[in-house]
Amino acid sequence: MFPRLVVSAVSGLFALSLLSLASGCQRKGSREWRADDHDQEPGGGSAPANGAGNPTSAEDQLATLVEATWTNNCAVCHGRGGQGDGPQGPMVKAPNLTDPTLVDKLSDDQIVATIKNGRNKMPSFPNIPEHVARGLVMRIRALRAQ
Repeated sequence: MFPRLVVSAVSGLFALSLLSLASGCQRKGSREWRADDHDQEPGGGSAPANGAGNPTSAEDQLATLVEATWTNNCAVCHGRGGQGDGPQGPMVKAPNLTDPTLVDKLSDDQIVATIKNGRNKMPSFPNIPEHVARGLVMRIRALRAQ
């Protein structure tokens, strides 16, 4: 299952990586593209001195996406550690995701469905990519071990 997750993560993250690279480009010294730029040899540019051009592994990229998704969408209610103690947690009665009696009775697919479709006071997150939702499931299951 994990290798398939990594493969789907790579394809899903490719567009995000391009977007990140484009937004992180510095404008200093930039110029408009010219037709003769097309004729340059590949790799003619210099590598960044700070090593910023080194790609991270697909696992690292997925972990970063999962953590960002957790922080932005889940921790508000479930809390950083998943105990239902986020700022909105008491108001919506967010469940404690570290409780094995709650999480162990649910399959991965059921948790993904809850993430995507919502449940009770939990909103739906249909735009979270499947591989990120599966990463969230792995993160939720890992909460129990902490």
